[in-house]
Amino acid sequence: MNRALIDNNALSNLIKNNITEDIIMGKILPGEKLIETKYAEEFGTSRAPIREAFYLLSLEGFVEKIPRKGTVVRGYSAEEIKDLLMIRCYLENLAIEKLEHQDISQDLVKMEQLLTAMEAKGSEKEYAKLNYDFHSQLVTASRSDVLENMYAKLGVPLLSVQTIAFMEGQNMEQSLAEHKQIVHLLREKNFAEAKQLLDTHNKAVFPRIEKYLEKKGSGAK
Repeated sequence: MNRALIDNNALSNLIKNNITEDIIMGKILPGEKLIETKYAEEFGTSRAPIREAFYLLSLEGFVEKIPRKGTVVRGYSAEEIKDLLMIRCYLENLAIEKLEHQDISQDLVKMEQLLTAMEAKGSEKEYAKLNYDFHSQLVTASRSDVLENMYAKLGVPLLSVQTIAFMEGQNMEQSLAEHKQIVHLLREKNFAEAKQLLDTHNKAVFPRIEKYLEKKGSGAK
């Protein structure tokens, strides 16, 4: 394959991910128009990767192309963000149910390595990324391609929502302690209690997101 094409594809995905995060974080509001020249200048590239990024965003439902207006942000509604979190809970609950029948020893090692990195956390954004990687590893441990592929599609939107949760006051120390307890329960093969804790842990995100959405809806800074 042409190297230039590969590089353009990678750049398009990078641009798409950056715009997605800005949409989820509320830096780009629904109804705003995305300007090709602005992003071409920002990323130091031609318009081709920008157009491809806009196309990828449209496939994922973040933007829509409106005749005579251009590419406009659709954004996620409050209800859709809640749906995203519910899907996340559902997929992770399914995944942890499958762990009892898998050899997850290497997965637990990787999860413990992530816990070490989480203890040396920096910003909320850095912690959120490690948090996403931890939960993603749990899904990988299920050895279900279907669950992995579906979870991967949550990707950047889920990461951005989790970042919001930590910025809205979610206690990183408590989050880390619960992650450690989940790993401990899995090592002890106490899968039922691990699943219960995971479900409680995941649903703790909801009130923080509701708080954020209320502030965003009221125009609070």
